[in-house]
Parts: sequence; structure tokens; C-alpha cells
Amino acid sequence: MAAIASSSPAFGTADLSNCEREEIHLAGSIQPHGALLIVSEPDHRVIQASANAAEFLNLKRVLGVPLAEIDGDLLIKILPHLDPTHTGAPVAVRCRIGEPAADYDGLIHRPPDGGLVIELERAGPPIDLSGTLAPALERIRGAGSLRALCDDAALLFQQRTGYDRVMVYRFDEEGHGEVFSERHVPGLESYLGNRYPSSDIPQMARRLYERQRVRVLVDVGYQPVPIEPRLSPLTGRDLDMSGCFLRSMSPIHLQYLKNMGVRATLVVSLVVGGKLWGLVACHHYLPRFIHFELRAICELLAEAIATRITALESFAQSQSELFVQRLEQRMIESITREGDWRPAIFDTAQSILQPLAAAGCALIYEGQIRTIGEVPSTQDIRAIAAWLDGLPRSLVTSTASLGLDVPHLAHLTREASGVVAAPISDHRGELLIWFRPERVHTVTWGGDPKKPFTMGDTPADLSPRRSFAKWHQVVEGTSDPWTAADLAAARNIGQTVADIVLQFRAVRTLIAREQYEQFSGQLDASLQPVLISDADGHVVLMNDAFRAMLPAGTPPLGHLEDLAGLFVESRDFLLNVAELLDYGRGWRGEVLLRGSGNAPQPLLVRADPVTPSRDRALGFVLIFSDATDRRTAEAARTRFQEGLLASARPGVRLDSKSDLLHEKLLSALVENAQLAALEITYGVETGRIAELLEGVRQSMLRTAEVLGHLVQHSARTTRSEDGEGGSRNNT
Repeated sequence: MAAIASSSPAFGTADLSNCEREEIHLAGSIQPHGALLIVSEPDHRVIQASANAAEFLNLKRVLGVPLAEIDGDLLIKILPHLDPTHTGAPVAVRCRIGEPAADYDGLIHRPPDGGLVIELERAGPPIDLSGTLAPALERIRGAGSLRALCDDAALLFQQRTGYDRVMVYRFDEEGHGEVFSERHVPGLESYLGNRYPSSDIPQMARRLYERQRVRVLVDVGYQPVPIEPRLSPLTGRDLDMSGCFLRSMSPIHLQYLKNMGVRATLVVSLVVGGKLWGLVACHHYLPRFIHFELRAICELLAEAIATRITALESFAQSQSELFVQRLEQRMIESITREGDWRPAIFDTAQSILQPLAAAGCALIYEGQIRTIGEVPSTQDIRAIAAWLDGLPRSLVTSTASLGLDVPHLAHLTREASGVVAAPISDHRGELLIWFRPERVHTVTWGGDPKKPFTMGDTPADLSPRRSFAKWHQVVEGTSDPWTAADLAAARNIGQTVADIVLQFRAVRTLIAREQYEQFSGQLDASLQPVLISDADGHVVLMNDAFRAMLPAGTPPLGHLEDLAGLFVESRDFLLNVAELLDYGRGWRGEVLLRGSGNAPQPLLVRADPVTPSRDRALGFVLIFSDATDRRTAEAARTRFQEGLLASARPGVRLDSKSDLLHEKLLSALVENAQLAALEITYGVETGRIAELLEGVRQSMLRTAEVLGHLVQHSARTTRSEDGEGGSRNNT
């Protein structure tokens, strides 16, 4: 146990050498702008409370008191929401507590170890949800680029929250952050473009950002209010405060903000595809508090922004997919016109360089090299290919720092710091390789990343980087990084060219029978199932990959029609084969291969005639590929639509006026999600569709839940204002 304790420092005891493991979720204290109660069930007795609870709620005593005996209507208001199975967003209630009575907003959730957590803050003013949310959602949905979206996000958050500075903070693949967009009041230094090392946000904090999407610090100089008793009577352990919005901040984080001169913050997570993509970080230079309803609006806007990010990033991939489709058509035309597909690769009108924003490209095929743009020498290209051949087989291999990764190729840094390679066949050394030159550039850090902290003589002297003056680092030996869209484009182009290469070799097998052994060997070695027939449909060749997928005991297959029995829809297969043989009509479709006692295997089939002249077909080529990912993607689309339908049904009771407001705002959110789904469906490789759609669906469900509670809470607040006109205490 001692080893565990030393490896995971308790809250407030970490230093910067082990802050990655600080147990910040076990804070044991809260910020003083609210009060926290922990209630046992089923007796609804307060078993833990923040030390300020009685004073904050205008009560004589809190600890040990049943909620039924607390002055006001707290118990009455929370009783309808005590579903023990609820694990979603915290439920908000408007209640009156104390003597004299005052209005409070309460947030209720269940911690992992049991009981009920009630967090109370003084009630905020009513907000016009339609006027606040509707135009913001319209602006988010209309953003046409990632830069425009993030600029809009910074503006929308500043307009609605009033913080002095709003930054959209984006993480890179290594976890470092960059201020991607910014809005600030006049007179403040700009942080736009600044980068901050990944160590500034420990992994524990990142996980909590994924779970609790909104965090508020009212005053960096606050005095923490302890929870009494410290250990839970239910478990004998510290309360897990992961879901508490009042939870105290780490002293290290507070010192970090003090070094920046910041007094108050609001941080909202941007979660894309289930992963923390970035943050909307708001800073204020005086203490500042925003109430529950505005925090919920911020969470809704962040979810809508994250959904739009998914759409925009998918759109970039859809553009490369369009290029791939055109490239495939040009290669087929080139084979018909010139007897070779390679000229189409280097068609300057539709350059192979554009989809990856590359400076040069090389094709290595059957020992020959063709190039376009700025590329290394032929000898150096062969050296790069030899290095690639020594790596594990992959659909795409990339580096932005070739000379640093492969020292014996460092002399290529200037023209080929960036390399992306995609195989075009199953034979080693047949590749498409794209190049980017070195880009010597300056990275602006918020402080020296190599000196992240200083330590004095006492723990009180512990400090993150004391100076946030810009620190400039000259980066050499690297190219512009390859994005996910770049790699997807390379993968798609490589796979398409590989299909054409396979088909071309099949054609040559039919045309050049004297080279049968050479080319049939290349086809036989292919991992993709291929079958070739002559003009009458008699099977000329089937490769090992095709044989391997056949059920055991399959009789000899002499004719294309003999294949029909292998598939679930035999009649449909025969009809398509007849169209192919009789009219030379190519066939693209999906078939189900009968399994050996298992579920049928979905396959995509691509069947084409080989027509060296217009009046006759020399034979036919059938190429099969696994369609499991496609089926998974279709199932994900179905789940996505069902999820949207489910989210359209509010999980809370609403009156007719609130229901109309809910429907209006929800329709804007649903439209944003559907646009993202459309871009994903047509812009992302099949294997990633299910994952990304599920991320959008989960985000939509979360957003709908927050919206439902927010509209319901707003309706209750309005009724309370109209009916009671009670006093209000605001901070």
C-alpha cells in the first residue's frame, strides 16, 4: 500500500515531478462560492457537508440533519429526480432554503461509491435560451473551415460569458497545446499561436476534462472549504469528486494561473470522437462567477462545436476521396488509350501532389521509378524504399523528420524531411512515395518548455514556469506535419492504385499467355482474392487468396456460373454473371459468401470485362474484398439515426411553451449532427465510419440531455419568478 501511496500523491501534496499522478479528484474541499452536501439513502440524511454549508444556506445546522427538517423545499424538489440508475448529466433544480429563505440552484449527481451529492449555488438570473442559443448554433453550423469555426467559437464564448480573454486551445498528436484562436479585450497581450508543453495539463486532469466538460474557478486566491468529516461514513474513504463542479483546484494549477496574472477561469472541453481534441479556455483578470444556466449553455455550444469539427475534418477527407475516384477513372482510360495506367498518375492537370499538399511524388513499379515535382535522386529514392521495406507492412507509413528518424538518410533533409509511402501491390518495393521539404520554422512557447518548473527551499516555493514571456524555438530537420486527412488520402490512393495494378496484371495475363507463369505468379501472391475467366466464362486462374476463402469441400469451379452456389443469393449472382458474359456490363456489388457453420461473410465484388477492342471481350476479371467494415458502418448509420430519434424525445416533462422552445433548439442541434454524419459517411474510409458516427451520436445524446434539463430548469425558474417574486441573492 505504501508503494501505491507514494506513486499517487494525495491532493495538495504533489510536486511538479509527480503531478501527473496527483489525485485531484480526491480534493476533500470546495471553492467557497457554493455549498456541498452528501446525503445517505434512503433516509436522506446529510452525512457530509462543506464547512460553510450552514452559513451559506442560512441554516443553524446541516450535518446529521435529514433533508425533511431543513427549512425550505429542497427535499420536495429533488425527490422526483432520485432515480438510482441515472448516470448521465447532473440534474438541476431550483429551490428555496434557509431562514430567511433564498433561491438556490442545486446540481444533483451520484458519486461512484454511493450516496447523493447536492451542490448548491445562489440562483442566477433567467436567460433567454432561444435568443442566446439559436443564433450561436446557426453560426456554428455555417462555419466553412476549422479556422473560421474556432474564430467564431472564441467570439461566441466571449460575447456570452464576458471573460477578458477566450482561447480555443488545440492539442497535437504529442499532447502539446496551441492557442489556435483567440478573442480578448483591448490592451491585453495576445497568446495567439503560443504553444504549451503537454506537461502543463497532466493526464489525470485530461481524463477529468473528458468526463466533466465545464470547470469554473471563481477566484484564484480563494480559501478552500473542507468537507466535514473528511472521510465518507459510507466508505471510510475520501469522496470521489470527479463530478463536482465546486471541487477545489490543484495548488499547482492555481500557482500556474497566478504566474499568468489570471484571477478567474472557465474551461470547456471539446471532445471529438470520444477524445479530448482541445479546450475553450476563458481567463478573467478579476474574480468572476457564472451561474448554472450559462454554464449549461457553454456545454451545449461546445458539443455543437465538437460535432462541427468532426464534420469539417471529415470533409477534408471527402475531398481526397473525390480525387481518388477521378484518379481511378483516369487510370482506366489511360489503360484503354495507351495500354498503361502510369501516365495518369502524373497527369499535371490533376496532380497527384494536391491531395497531400506534397512537393514531389515518386512511383516505384516493377523496378522502374517515375517522379513528379521536387524529389531526391533516383539512387536516394531507392534508399528510402529500402528503408521502408525494412519496416512492418502497413497501408501507409509516414514521418515528418526523415533525417532525424533515419540518420543515414539525413543528407536528404532539405528536399525530403517529410515522407509518406503507400504500397501499390503485395510485392515489396512497389510504392507511391510523397515528399515534403524541410521547413525551418519558429515555434512560440508560453515559457521555456525545457525549464517547466523551479523549486525553492520549501514546498510553498514550488512553482510552474514563473515567466510566461514568449520563448522562441527554431525547429529544424522537419517538414510540415502530415495530417490525418493527408494520411487518409495516401491510404485511399494507394489502395486504388493497388486495385488497378492487380487488374492490369490480370489483363496482361490474358493478353500475354507466353508470360503466364510470370504474371499469374504475381496474381497468385496477392492477398486479395482474384478470379479470371476467358470470354466464355471458363475459369482461367484463381489465386490462393480466393481459394482460401472457399468453404472446405468446395467442388472444382470450372465456370463463373459454378460460383453461384457459394453465395447466399445464388440467383442474383447468376443474373449478374449473365449480364457480364452476354453484354460485357461491369458489376460492382456486395455478395454474401456461405460460411462453414458461421455467419455468411460479406464481400464486395468488382467484375470487369477485358476489352482490347470495342467489338469483343478477351475475358473477365473478378476481384473480391472483405465488406465487414462496410457492414459495420451501415449498422453504425442505423444506430446513429435511432440515436437521433431517441434524442428528439425529451427525457423530462415539459409544458407546451417549453416543448416548443426545446423542439426549436433541438432541431438546430440535430441538423448540425446530421451534417457531420453526412460528411463522415462520404468522406472517411469505411473502417472509421462506425467509430466517428458513434462519437457524434454520443455527443448528440449528451447534448439533448443537457438541453432538456436546461429548458426544464428555465421553465421552473420562470414560473417561480412569475408566481413568487421571491428575493434573490446573486454574486
